[in-house]
Amino acid sequence: MARSMAFTLYTLIQTAILCTNAIAVLHEERFLSKIGWGVDQGVGGFGDDPGVKAQILNLIRSVRTVMRVPLIIVNSACIVLLLLFG
Repeated sequence: MARSMAFTLYTLIQTAILCTNAIAVLHEERFLSKIGWGVDQGVGGFGDDPGVKAQILNLIRSVRTVMRVPLIIVNSACIVLLLLFG
């Protein structure tokens, strides 16, 4: 009996969690600086609107700072649900 791959709410949530995990593990000095997205990159002057690159770097830093503990809890819950319900 073949299982069909269904697009459910759980798979959508799991995808969002995996993408958030991917953002959270990006290391600035080891990975981002090699592609030109380091700490000193994207810094504008006072009063300048931040560019897209600076906003993305700010988003990455914010996700790493704010989502550290919630990601641990959510990942643990997903692991338990997968173990219980397959």
